[in-house]
Amino acid sequence: MKIGLASDHAGYALKEHLRQWLDAKNIPYIDYGTGSPESVNYAVYGHRLAAAVESGEADKGIAICGTGNGIGMTLNKHRDIRAAVCWNEETARLARAHNDANILALPGRLITAEDAERMVETFLRTAFEGGRHEERIRTIPIPTSN
Repeated sequence: MKIGLASDHAGYALKEHLRQWLDAKNIPYIDYGTGSPESVNYAVYGHRLAAAVESGEADKGIAICGTGNGIGMTLNKHRDIRAAVCWNEETARLARAHNDANILALPGRLITAEDAERMVETFLRTAFEGGRHEERIRTIPIPTSN
């Protein structure tokens, strides 16, 4: 499994922490930026990550901005992305189990690095339950007209 990472300036420090954490766990990743704590537009990096997950270049993603909301909104503009803004392990578990989320969006200014590690671990190890949730997932994208 290859993980895609993306952040804006507010999520940069946490992204860098998670890079080291993923390295220590031998989990491969691709970093889609940003590369510094200088102010940037979260949408640029969110779109890069979403495109990578949609194309299969990355299997799942982790995105970080100040609240998780801006980058999460950007990610969810992509048809095949189900990004979930999570703030604890239970929301990360349910995002995978019930919503088959493929990108975890984190609030970099509102959680600790240890909280993020636990959420990422939970997100990566939790399987989609399928069943009654499958039909719900299929109805998320706006239908295309003929």
